[in-house]
Amino acid sequence: MAMNGLALSARGVQMIYRDRESGERLLALDDINLDVEEGQFVSIVGPSGCGKSTFVKIVNGLLQATDGEIEVIRKEGGADHAMVFQESSLFPWYTVLANVSYGLICQGVPKQEAQARALPLIRLVGLAGFEKRYPYQLSGGMQQRANLARALAVDPEILLMDEPFASLDAQTREIMQLELLRIWSEARKTVVFITHQIDEAIYLADRVIVMSARPGRVKADIPIDLPRPRALDVKRTPAFAAYAEQIWELISPELQQRMGEA
Repeated sequence: MAMNGLALSARGVQMIYRDRESGERLLALDDINLDVEEGQFVSIVGPSGCGKSTFVKIVNGLLQATDGEIEVIRKEGGADHAMVFQESSLFPWYTVLANVSYGLICQGVPKQEAQARALPLIRLVGLAGFEKRYPYQLSGGMQQRANLARALAVDPEILLMDEPFASLDAQTREIMQLELLRIWSEARKTVVFITHQIDEAIYLADRVIVMSARPGRVKADIPIDLPRPRALDVKRTPAFAAYAEQIWELISPELQQRMGEA
C-alpha cells in the first residue's frame, strides 16, 4: 500500500496515575514512541493492564499524558480522529440513521444534509434497511456496525478502535473482522486497533505493536506480510501461525511472571 506521510506521531509519551488517598504514583505508560502512516491499519496487543487502552484514550483526548507529545494530522473538512469503544455507545432513543448522523449535526451540518451523508455509510457497514431501527432492535454485531458508521460519518483521519469486538461471540467476531477489513479497504482510513486477541491483531493489521507489561512500553513493532484482501482461512496458514508464535513468545514470559507474583 502506498503511504502518504504520517497520520500519528507519539514521542516520549508517559502516563502516571496518582492514588487520591495514598498519593502513590503508578507508572502506566513509559516513553511510548510510535509513528503510524496514513492509510495503515495498526493493531496494538499486550498483557492486560499494559496501557493499550490508556494510550488510545490519550490519542483521543480523553486523557492527558503526564509527559511527551502526540501529533495527529488534521484534515480540512473532517475530524482528526473518531473512536469506537468496546461497548455500544449508541443513543437508545435514536434510530440508526439518527445515531449515525448525530456527529455531523453536532458539527453544524443541517439535519437533512447530515442524514443524506449518513445513508451511504449505513449501506457501507451492511445496515441498509435498518435505518429506522432502534439499538434494542439490533444484535451486538449490528450495534457495532452502527457505531462504526457513526465514527466514519465525521470523516476522521484516524479511526481509533478500543477492543470493539470483545463483547461479541466468537462467530460474530470473526465475521466482524472480515467486514471491518472490507469497510477499511473502501473507506481508506488510518486505523489504530486495540485488542487482546493475537490472531485478531495479525489478521487485521499491516503492523502489530507489542507492548510490555506495566509500565507499558513498545516491545516490538512487527510488519505483517500477508497478502490483501485477506479471507478468514489465512488464519490457518503456516505464515499466520509463525506470526502468532512470534508474538506469543514476546507476551507469554511477562504473563507467566505476573501470575507468579500474584
